[in-house]
Amino acid sequence: MTTNYNRRQFVKKSIAGAIGTMVMPAILPAGVFPGRNRIMPNDRINLGFIGVGGMGSGHLRSFLGYEDVRVLAICDVKKVQRDRAKERVDSRYGNNECVTYNDYRELLAREDIDAIVMAAPDHWHALIGVEAARRGKAMYHEKPLSLTVEECQIMRKAVKRYNICFQHGTQQRSDPGFRFAVEMVRNGRLGQIKRIVAEATGCKTVPYPPEESVPEGFDYDMWLGPAPLAPYCEQRCTRDFTKIKDYSLGGLSGAWGIHHIDIVQWAMDADNSGPVEIEGTGSYPAEGLLNTYNNYEVEHIYPNGIKLLYADLETVRSKIPQFQAPCSMAILFEGTEGWIFVARGYLDAYPKSLLNTVIGPNEFKLPFSNDHRRNFLDAVRTGSKTISTIESAVKSEIVCQQAYIAMELGQKLYWDNDNEKFINNDAANKMLSRPKRSPWHL
Repeated sequence: MTTNYNRRQFVKKSIAGAIGTMVMPAILPAGVFPGRNRIMPNDRINLGFIGVGGMGSGHLRSFLGYEDVRVLAICDVKKVQRDRAKERVDSRYGNNECVTYNDYRELLAREDIDAIVMAAPDHWHALIGVEAARRGKAMYHEKPLSLTVEECQIMRKAVKRYNICFQHGTQQRSDPGFRFAVEMVRNGRLGQIKRIVAEATGCKTVPYPPEESVPEGFDYDMWLGPAPLAPYCEQRCTRDFTKIKDYSLGGLSGAWGIHHIDIVQWAMDADNSGPVEIEGTGSYPAEGLLNTYNNYEVEHIYPNGIKLLYADLETVRSKIPQFQAPCSMAILFEGTEGWIFVARGYLDAYPKSLLNTVIGPNEFKLPFSNDHRRNFLDAVRTGSKTISTIESAVKSEIVCQQAYIAMELGQKLYWDNDNEKFINNDAANKMLSRPKRSPWHL
């Protein structure tokens, strides 16, 4: 204990001297030091959950199954969801010790929580993530990383500044089918890659529902948070929020798109770079509550000339034969020596012999993970690198943002990967950020 205390005091004084009057926490969290030395091999990792509807509830059920985890706290702005989650936790441990919160900041202020699982609505992701990093919490952070490039950059800066263990919820990196496809590309088994096609969901038309009364136990103002004020209706605050521009980019990012873009980036060895030319078109539903793109088609070009077609399912299936397969949401890698087509639970290739490929011991192999959550927990305990890092999260999110901005402006855009901005286009660069409702800010 004396060693840890002196180490904290040394770091605290050194940082304070370097940056002047910045206020530091009285006790630095374990995540500040490599290896998270507060968590010993036989200790449980104390978890807090922020957002336990939809994806959050699924994560809760799964993390409760790990013996080296203890869930201590739940946060959700819907009382019915946090109470349901608490009941699940208490039932698992046979006690009544799980504490619930309406405000995520109260949960993050607890020094006994080592890590969080963050699955709040998309428009909250960056705000919660930055505060979690500042509080020294390791985080399993659901996709998308944020709604803008600027928020991505701020998130990355915070994660690196506070030396946080970070896992992005792009769990296809822990899927054997996607890993196999990427290794085939990276080892040249398809020859020279000529084209990549990725599909994502489009929007649908939903009439404007009538304004409703906010249910008891739902902090709707907190749910809106940094988003503009809007009349309450239940549909706005369910999974359809991912099709409303104030809260998400729809299939381009939050709902599905970033999953496949992340795999494309992995295959292109582009965790620290990305496309440099972007051009596309898209259309919105004619009217109604949902207002993200329903049909879209965007072409990205990487520095090596490889083209990525990023489009909604209907558009892709009308143009490319491989996408007639009995699966949805897929990626096609086309090369001079063949192609491979991969989706969740589905793999096809031409020639078929490619499916029997064995990557040799001297060939390139990706880091291995067959359990995204386990990969995160192991990284929290050991200080090892997660399979979906903050760097990969930022660069994958940028590709989604490029597509959105190119369609909004109806222009061909050119991207500077080093400076992470568009070249000679003030209108496009202005869209790298968006205002937030007071008092929320980064």
